[in-house]
Amino acid sequence: MEITARDLFFWLFTILITGLPIIIYFGEKRVRKLSPSDWIPIPPATEIISLRIYPIKSCRGIEVPSVKLLKTGLDLDRQWMFIDVSEKHKFQTIREVSKLTLINTAINWETDELEISIANDKSNPPTKVVVPAHPSEEWLAENTTLTHAFIWSETHDAYVYPESISKPFSDFLDMEVRLVIRGPTPRVLRGCGAPKLLGRTEAIKWADMAPVLLTNVRSINELNNRLMQRGYDAITLERFRPNIVVAGSDAWAEDMWKTVKMSPRESDHGSSEKKKRNASIIMDVTSRCARCHVPNVDPDTGMAHKEQPFDLMYTYRRIDEGAKYKSCFGMLCAPRSEGTIKVGDKFEVTAVTAEHKFISPMK
Repeated sequence: MEITARDLFFWLFTILITGLPIIIYFGEKRVRKLSPSDWIPIPPATEIISLRIYPIKSCRGIEVPSVKLLKTGLDLDRQWMFIDVSEKHKFQTIREVSKLTLINTAINWETDELEISIANDKSNPPTKVVVPAHPSEEWLAENTTLTHAFIWSETHDAYVYPESISKPFSDFLDMEVRLVIRGPTPRVLRGCGAPKLLGRTEAIKWADMAPVLLTNVRSINELNNRLMQRGYDAITLERFRPNIVVAGSDAWAEDMWKTVKMSPRESDHGSSEKKKRNASIIMDVTSRCARCHVPNVDPDTGMAHKEQPFDLMYTYRRIDEGAKYKSCFGMLCAPRSEGTIKVGDKFEVTAVTAEHKFISPMK
């Protein structure tokens, strides 16, 4: 039988059409599709350069050379806050009362006491309120009242200090407030740290969103360069109220961090101090930190700038699909274990991701 050119074309076309799906199927089975994280490089190891705690929510913080990292955050961080008595014990922050940042805190490590004072206090003698930094259950039972505090649409138990403790701060803030410390019932993480997403149940003290806020010093430097190029003054990292500051390799590299590890530096190896500390502490980076106007407040004056850095960040730091109308600075973290961390400790990024998506825990 004679095969014409038309017949040959027909059979070749038929083989191609019927065989193409098979070729595609086996080809796809053999070529692994790359996830977004496959092309993000793991940055080189660096170190912790600053540790900060803010004992009273929205008040002035403290830099410390070392601190115990608890599952609920750095020891003494956001352990207290002020509530407005006239608003059913609602929590107060810099957002509504910028003068809170003029209330100073200090820790007397020898006596284990929290010292609270007011910046530029003209009274004679200057105001100074002292309470135990780690109060016992017996002390709390004798000196406070277990009641409640309202924070981000939730009511949580809290130990309320007497009016005599809070009066100097009520006078300073021109509103009746009470100092409270966290109650015994855990305040379970929400948002990206919720149990169903994190895979375990974790809790926080009075922080807004997560136990730890992690920042990269390269990022504040990059932001300050942009501010100064536009004729504005540089700002301090304190405005973002971070807990752990690291010497990152690149600005904004932290946007992609998924898990991080902190370990004693090599010089500590073999020392008695190192033996007392965990070999390493791993934290899950639950999400980026979506920002409000708090960084506009100068912590030295309590005055808020009308524009910066919020307006500038809004032009290039709206990077998270879950927070389309908020800029991001810093990363929210949940520790997997507890132990002491120090300035100078080794800091490593152990996993990265391009799939962070902010879920607000404050609704």
